[in-house]
Amino acid sequence: MVKKTIRVMVEGGKATPGPPLGPTLSPYKVNIPQVVKAINDATKDFEGLSVPVEITIDTDTKEFEIRVGIPTTTALLMKEAGAKQPTGDPAHQKIGNISFEQAVKVAILKRDSLTAKTLKAAVKTVLGTARSIGITVDGKDPKEVQKLVDEGVYDEILSRYEEEWSKGGQ
Repeated sequence: MVKKTIRVMVEGGKATPGPPLGPTLSPYKVNIPQVVKAINDATKDFEGLSVPVEITIDTDTKEFEIRVGIPTTTALLMKEAGAKQPTGDPAHQKIGNISFEQAVKVAILKRDSLTAKTLKAAVKTVLGTARSIGITVDGKDPKEVQKLVDEGVYDEILSRYEEEWSKGGQ
C-alpha cells in the first residue's frame, strides 16, 4: 500500500476538476469529481478564501482522505472586515474595521499555527496583523487595542473564550 500526498491551494467551496486540480490528480486514477466534491464540502466555510488542502491517496485502492488547513490570518481578517485586499499604506489608509470579538475568533481559528501560549497573546498577534494590513478594531488603531488588552480592559471578553481556546477552537 503506497500513499501519495498532494498539497494544493483552492478557493473555499469552489474547487473544480479543471487545472490545476484535475491534471494533478489524473495520474492516480481517482474519481476526480468525487475528490472535488469532498474538497468543496470540506472548504465551504472558507468561501472566498484561499485554503490549503492536503489530499492523501492510497494508490492501490484509489481511496483518498482530505485534510483542510486554515487560511492565513490576513485572509481571515480581511473576510471579517469585508475587505478585498490589504492596503499598501496601513498607517494612512484603512480598509475596514472589526470588533474585538472578531479578532478573538480569528485567534482561536489560528490557534494551532500561532506560537502564542495564551489566548491574550494570540489576540495580540492577530491585532498586529490587523494593523499591518490597515484594519482597525472597534474603530481604534490595533496598537492602542493591544495596550488596552495589556491593561486588562478586555479580560471579561477574553474569559468568555478561554474554554474554546483551551479546546483548540474545536
